[in-house]
Amino acid sequence: MLRLEIAEEYHGKRVDVALASLAGESRACIQRLIGQGCVYLENVATKIKPRDTAKAGEIYLIDIPKPMPSTLVPEDIPLEILYQDKNIAIINKPAGLVVHPAAGNYTGTLVQGLLYHIKDLSGIGGELRPGIVHRLDKMTSGLMVVAKNDEAHRSLSAQLTDRTCTREYMALARGAMGKNEGRIDAPIGRHHIYRQKMAVTDLGRPAVTDFIILQRMQNACLLHCKLQTGRTHQIRVHLAHIGHPVLDDPVYGGAVEGARQMLHAWRLIFKHPNGGKTMAFEAQPPEDFLRRLRGLGGCDIIQ
Repeated sequence: MLRLEIAEEYHGKRVDVALASLAGESRACIQRLIGQGCVYLENVATKIKPRDTAKAGEIYLIDIPKPMPSTLVPEDIPLEILYQDKNIAIINKPAGLVVHPAAGNYTGTLVQGLLYHIKDLSGIGGELRPGIVHRLDKMTSGLMVVAKNDEAHRSLSAQLTDRTCTREYMALARGAMGKNEGRIDAPIGRHHIYRQKMAVTDLGRPAVTDFIILQRMQNACLLHCKLQTGRTHQIRVHLAHIGHPVLDDPVYGGAVEGARQMLHAWRLIFKHPNGGKTMAFEAQPPEDFLRRLRGLGGCDIIQ
């Protein structure tokens, strides 16, 4: 049984939104638990609905079902596991590997590889599964942290929510940028016409990306980008918004045949869920990224 008190910052928000943030889970998971009758307002018999309004000070109880075996089939997919203990694992994901099964990618995903390589996984939400705390696009390479139990999952999700988890990227951007560093503060939401795309829109959620230029080449820059928020396609959308899209981005910047978007999750810093020790990991860009950088006249020694 999970006991959660609605904090002042969630007063007036939907119950599913508030509980998802407090529990470190997705809204879909909380909505599913509400639908299963596993969420209660303490000392109140009224049935909970996802759209109910949360009030500061209310206490909600979530009866976590006993995890059932995953319906996904583990697959022996090669994975670069940089670190692992009983709580977390750090993965260096290659470009081209999808994180979750979805339409067109039901097999051969990171999730199925994790089910093969890691046996003690998070079970919150009713199904034993890898604790995917954050995601990377299929064609983005780099670091991901995986939670191996529910407590670690909640801790890491909370750090992402309160922005104490640091995620830094390397990106090759098109064009000669003016300032050597800057901040892009522009809300991101679904494109009003092309729903598979994201866009800067007044109706979007707040999104902030900081960047520093590490190298300048002819008509391109190597950027160090730091996420202050975690919206879908955030760096890709923000750089395209200011006129310097990620090189070879097929959605936001114009694809190059046989290439992939030049974006790499380079550094990850967070507090360990058990004990709070600061953990920092780095993964240098893979060879395809460095080859593209060299081809532009850049130096592949990246500090």
